[in-house]
This record gives sequence, C-alpha cells and structure tokens, in this order.
Amino acid sequence: MLYNEACGEKLSRLGFGCMRLPQTLEKTIDEIELQRMVDYAIAQGVNYFDTAWPYHGGLSEIAIGKALAKYPRETWFLADKYPGHQIASSYNPAEIFEQQLKKCGVDHFDFYLLHNIYENSIGVYMDPQWGILDYFVEQKRLGRIKHLGFSCHARPDTLEKFLDYAGDKMEFCQIQLNYLDWTLQDAQAKYELLTRRGIPIWVMEPLRGGRLAVLSDADTARLRTLRPDESTASWALRWLQNLPNVRMVLSGMSAFDQVSDNVRTFSGGEPQTEAEAALLAEIADGLKNALPCTRCRYCCDGCPMELDIPLLIHTYNDLKFAGSMLVAMQLDVLPEDKQPSACIGCGACAAICPQNIDIPAAMSDLADRLSKIPSWAETCRQREEAARKLREQAQAGT
Repeated sequence: MLYNEACGEKLSRLGFGCMRLPQTLEKTIDEIELQRMVDYAIAQGVNYFDTAWPYHGGLSEIAIGKALAKYPRETWFLADKYPGHQIASSYNPAEIFEQQLKKCGVDHFDFYLLHNIYENSIGVYMDPQWGILDYFVEQKRLGRIKHLGFSCHARPDTLEKFLDYAGDKMEFCQIQLNYLDWTLQDAQAKYELLTRRGIPIWVMEPLRGGRLAVLSDADTARLRTLRPDESTASWALRWLQNLPNVRMVLSGMSAFDQVSDNVRTFSGGEPQTEAEAALLAEIADGLKNALPCTRCRYCCDGCPMELDIPLLIHTYNDLKFAGSMLVAMQLDVLPEDKQPSACIGCGACAAICPQNIDIPAAMSDLADRLSKIPSWAETCRQREEAARKLREQAQAGT
C-alpha cells in the first residue's frame, strides 16, 4: 500500500468511503459483506475510513463503527462530518457530535469535517449564532478531534471566502476532483488555491459516482492498448497520484471486487505518463458535450436581467453530463430574478457571443432540467424522514 504523510499522520493513499456501502436485497447495509471488505482492506494496508451523518440514512456511522471495532483503535483512522448544510433541521453541534461518537463506538474522531460548504451553506457555517466553528475548534483542543477540516462543493470564489474566514483553523480540505472535473467543475482552480494556501487535499468522487469506471467500448480499448492489465477505474485513480498535493483519495466501495481492484492500484505500479494524462483529457472532452463558453462575459453587458450567464452555462454543461442535485444546488443561492428561468429570451446575449452559442435556448433548457430536480432543502427533509424511519426500524429490531 502506498502511504502519504499528512497532518502528521501516516495515511494510506486509498481511503475507504462509506457513502455507498454494500446492500442487501432489502436495501439495508449488508454488514457481513462490509466486514469482509473492511477485513481485506485493513489486511492490505488501508487505514482511513470516512463516514458522515446522512450516509445511508444515518446508518453508515453505526455499520462502519461495528466493522472496525474488532481492530485496535490505534491502527485505523476514522473521519466523520457535521451536517451544517442541513441546518434547516436545527442540528445542534454538541448534540450531533455526541451522537456520532456513540454511533461509531469511539471516544474521539481522528479526522472531522465541516460537511459540504458551498454557496448556500457557507453563511450557516460563518454565522456566529450557531457557533459551529468555535465548538469544533474546542473539541479539537479537548482531544476529541485530532484533525479538523472541511469538505467543499463550492465554486473557487466561495472556497476562497471560507479560507479567508477559517483557513488558519483547517488542516485539510476534501473536494470533488477527477480528470473530468479538472475542467468541468473548475477543480484545477480549487486544487491550485488550496495548494497555494498550504492545505492538503482529500479527494472525493474520484470516479464521478462510478461514471469514469465505465467508459465507451472505444475509449476503453484505447486505454487497454497502453495498460492492458489495468481497469478503467484504475486510470482515474492513477491520474490523481500525479498531483502532489493530493494526500488522500476516497473511494466509495460497494463491492468486494472494487476494494481489491483499488488496493491493487494503490499498491504500486508505474506512474501515469504525460501522454497517458493527455489521453484522459481527450476522453474527458468527449464526455462533456459542453457549450464552448470561454467566460469572456460579453453576454453579461447587454443582459436586461443582469444574469451571470457564464455561471449558468457552466452549471448547464455540468448538469447535462450528470443531472444531480449536487450540481443543481450550486444555483440555490441565486435569487429568483437571477435564475435561468428569469431569462426573457431577448437574444441580446447570443448576438454578441463570440462562440455563437444560442444562449436563450440553453437558459430555457437549463430551467427545465432544474425544475425536475428536487430542491436541496426538500431533499434534506426527505433524507431526514427516511433516516428517522430507518432508526426506528433499527431500534425496533434491537
């Protein structure tokens, strides 16, 4: 197993993500299979496990705590997260933190993150009435948290705003990073910003929810011509190994063969060459099907609604690739009159666009796509209701 020194600890470069644990036919966590996966991962040198309050309706913390309990506490690192992005549920930091320790069966967390800082949650994390940052800084002082950091799905300017506020208290940052999002979600800019600030990077979604593990037959054949013994997933993971400030790569593994394949990738092998990285960049361009916006902002000057058109097109490109709530929530913070639905279709933007993009058509399609995705707040409410039912079922079965 390859290791990195980060935050004064020796960490396996491969981290075991607990958002997509194996499930039974009844859609509950398959604890027997999970134990087999954890046993193998630990035997192969994996020592970092990452969970969070909302994963699997609140049951991920319990399941991974049970799976790790058979091993000496000092032999593994456990990370958990505070759900400040779901503050609508009135989560008290102390109450949640105490529950998390109990659910995981530990007296401290090795790594703890402020979860999902983005445009619509940064205000909550920075609002003194909640006292979130102060509380967790104090828990670190008390030794109940060894290393404090945060996860972020925000745009680079929002990330920088949070770093200005609390960067001196953050030891690491977890971002979505892969060879597709290097350009599609401005991950390169986030990587460079965090590197300049001296903050080590933890990677989430290295396979884009599994999308980069299953390419077209043609693209897969191109990769296998160069590395016939490596899986498509290993290409994405090995690409990250060439970024020196990436200290941890989290993979949400839901099957034993995924664990064994990932362990093989992080146990050695030749580094990816420049030519191989260039091939992945070419494949990424083919996956995007993106509008060729260069962010020149000429379109903004004549927009009667004063829309941030480059931002909206950026989100549109991302949403076309994978229509998910995580993409849609980037626009939650925008007022109603700055949403794509506010576009009046006057065409002033298209007339001046150097790339000849039909911007009104894109805004109309974006508004339609967004209307079919549940709002972030509603999704949080649905998750909480599902979590409540799962907890009640679990308690009834004990």
